Amino acid sequence: MEAGHTFEECKEVLRQNIKLDPGFKKFYAWCKEQDIPVIIVSSGMAPLIRAVLSNLIGEESANEIEIIANDVTIHPDDKWEIKYRHPSSGFGHDKSQAILPYRDLANPPTLFFFGDGVSDISAAKHADLLFVKVKGDGENDLSSYCTREGIKHVLFEDFSTALPVVQSVVAGKKTVAEVLGA
Repeated sequence: MEAGHTFEECKEVLRQNIKLDPGFKKFYAWCKEQDIPVIIVSSGMAPLIRAVLSNLIGEESANEIEIIANDVTIHPDDKWEIKYRHPSSGFGHDKSQAILPYRDLANPPTLFFFGDGVSDISAAKHADLLFVKVKGDGENDLSSYCTREGIKHVLFEDFSTALPVVQSVVAGKKTVAEVLGA
C-alpha cells in the first residue's frame, strides 16, 4: 500500500474524481464506426486509466481500447508498486517505443498522436499528425519543445475540436501536410 491506501481504494478515488475530455466519447465512437483503432499510450498505469475511462465511455468500450502504459503489481499484503514498462525512461514508459512498430508495417497507417506534456516528447517526432492539447494555464512543455525542435503540430482544446481535423484527413479532404501547413 502506498501511503496506507490499497490500490483498489486509489483506483476508486481516481475513477470518481478525474474527469476526462468529454469530446473523447464522440471521437472514440466515430473512430469505432470507421474501424480506426484507438490506442492509449500513457505514462500512467493501465488499470487506473481503464477505470477512469470506463466512467466516460462505459466499461465495455473501455475494455475494447488497447492501453499501452505502465502496470501495477499488487502483493498479497495489499501493498502495491508501479511496474514500469521502460524503467530506464524518466517517465517509466518511452512512448516512442509504443508507436515505432507501426512504422515498420508493410502499409503503415497514418499515425494521429495526441499529447499534452513532457512524457509525449519521445513520440512527438514519430507521429504523422501530432495534436498538442492546449492547457488551461497556457503552459505546455510539449508545444514549447515542438516549436523549438521544428516539429509541426496542431494545437487542440479538446477532442471535439480535433475530430473534424481527423475526419478531414481520413476522408481525403485534406492531407496531413495541408493540415500542418507544410
